Amino acid sequence: MTEPEALLLPPDDGSWRLADYLRRGGYEAARKALTSMAPADVVSEVRRANLRGRGGAGFPAGVKWGFVPPAGPGPRYLCVNTDEGEPGTFKDRLILRRAPHALIEGLVITAFAVGVPKAFIYVRGEYARTAGRLEAALAEARAAGFIGPRVLGTDFSLDVVVHYGAGAYICGEETALLESLEGRRGLPRVKPPFPAAVGLFRAPTVVNNVETLAAVPGIIRRGADWFVGRGLPKDGGTRLFGVSGAVRRPGVYELPVGTPLRRIIEDHAGGPPEGRRIKAVVPGGLSAPVLRPEEIDLPMDYDSLAGAGSMLGSAGIVVIPDGAPMLDILHLTARFYAHESCGKCAPCRIGTAWMLKIVERLRRSGGRPADLDLILSLGEGIRGRTLCPLGDGAAQSVRAVVTKFREELEQAVAR
Repeated sequence: MTEPEALLLPPDDGSWRLADYLRRGGYEAARKALTSMAPADVVSEVRRANLRGRGGAGFPAGVKWGFVPPAGPGPRYLCVNTDEGEPGTFKDRLILRRAPHALIEGLVITAFAVGVPKAFIYVRGEYARTAGRLEAALAEARAAGFIGPRVLGTDFSLDVVVHYGAGAYICGEETALLESLEGRRGLPRVKPPFPAAVGLFRAPTVVNNVETLAAVPGIIRRGADWFVGRGLPKDGGTRLFGVSGAVRRPGVYELPVGTPLRRIIEDHAGGPPEGRRIKAVVPGGLSAPVLRPEEIDLPMDYDSLAGAGSMLGSAGIVVIPDGAPMLDILHLTARFYAHESCGKCAPCRIGTAWMLKIVERLRRSGGRPADLDLILSLGEGIRGRTLCPLGDGAAQSVRAVVTKFREELEQAVAR
C-alpha cells in the first residue's frame, strides 16, 4: 500500500537536510551529552523535565529509561516506534518529513544515556515514501559522524537500522512491535517481564515514540526547567496536535501541553466550516472516548482528559460536524477494531467481531434499541481482560458513542 497522492512529500526546499539543521543548532545537544555529561546525568535531566511519552500511554520517558538494568555483558537495544496506526493521528509522519534529524539526534542521546550500541527504527509499511527522507537523513548523519563508529570522536558507537512493518495496527503496541522485529507475527506478549528487562531478542530494550525522542535534544540543550516551563509541571513541553475532520485549517499544531481543546479547534484550526457546528470531538485518536461540544472546554493534558472520561492518547483530534450520523461513526469504530484485533485474546477477538455484527444489523434496520445494551455488555466483557490496550480502546470508544448519543441511535434504529 502506498500513500495517497495528496500525502506525498512536499517540494524539497532543503529545510529538512543536515546543513539547515546544523545552522539551527542541530546536534549541539548530542555533542553536549556525549562529551560533557554522564549517561546517568542525561537520564536524570530527562526525568526532571517530565517528558511523558508521546505515543499514547504517556509514561515518563526518563523513568522508562531508568528501568533498564545496569550494563552487563549482553546486548541492549533501542526501538523507535514509528508505527503510527491510530486513526486521526499523523504527527510522526510530519517529523519524518520535516525534522528527521531531530529524531536522529534524540535517538543518539537516548542510546548514549541507556548504553545502547544498536537502534531500530520500526516504520509503518504505509510510510515507505515518507521514510525515504528518513533514510536520506540517516545517510547524512552517518557521513558526518553523528551515528556509526566513535560518534563525535568519542568511544560511543551506534548502529541504526530502519525496519519496515506490514501495516498492522497492533504493532504500535511495544511488545507486538518487538515480535515483528524478530520476524514473527506481531502479537502482544504477556507482561511482565517488560521490555526494559526482557525485550528485543530477550535483551533489555527501550521503546520510544518518534515525537518523544524528537523532544529530547531541546531538553539537553536548554535544560529541564526550560522544557517544563513550556508545558505543565507534571507534563512538560509542547505537543504536536493533529487536527482533522470538520475544521477550516486541518493540520498539525505544536502547542504547549495543557492548551484548551476548544482553543485548538476554533483559534488554531479555524473552527468548523461556515454554517456547520461541532457535534462531537475525538480528542486523542480513535481509542479516546468521544466528547460532546459542552465537554471540550478543558486543557489538553493527560490528567484533565482522564478526569473527563477520555484520554490524550496520540493527540489526534477529530472534529465531527452536525449532520454526521452517529450510527455511521459507531460502525466505523467497530469495524476498525474488529479488523485490527490480532486475535490472540479471546475477549477481544470474539467481542469486537460481535460488536461489529450487531452494529451492522442496526444499520440494516434489522436490530432493536435493546441491541445497544448488548453492545455495552460486550464491551464490558472485553475491557480489562486483554493482553494489550487494543481491546480497552475498542470497548471505551464504542461505549462513549453509545452512551453519549443514545437517543439519536435509538431513533435511527426505530426508523
